[in-house]
Amino acid sequence: MATATYTVTGMTCGHCVSSVKEEVSEVLGVTSVEVDLASGLLTVESDSSVGTAEIVAAVEEAGYEVANPA
Repeated sequence: MATATYTVTGMTCGHCVSSVKEEVSEVLGVTSVEVDLASGLLTVESDSSVGTAEIVAAVEEAGYEVANPA
């Protein structure tokens, strides 16, 4: 099991959080997604190592950006 944390910018409400969670949850291998609106932190747990590019693409699909992706 792997855990990764990202900072998402542009979220302003609960709907934003739901959109990000929905898109990231669809990434193959992701088992858990937590989003904190106040801090912008996105925590992703997965069965295996999920690539940063896949998470960034999912966040962008939801309409937001990842600050300083590694």
